Amino acid sequence: MMKFFKYFEYAYLVIAAFFLFEVIRLWNVERNRSYLFIFFVIIAIFMFLFKRRFRRKLEDKNR
Repeated sequence: MMKFFKYFEYAYLVIAAFFLFEVIRLWNVERNRSYLFIFFVIIAIFMFLFKRRFRRKLEDKNR
């Protein structure tokens, strides 16, 4: 089950990369929407770091 969580946390990085692509694509067209996507990039990276830290705590606890 821990392997599933390990792969799932990397999904947040994929989502962040997608939103970053959208920021670059929309920067000159819709700047306000780009700021929203920047916010989503920050949240996705934060969630990756949070989930990784939480998973590692659970792994250490189960040892």
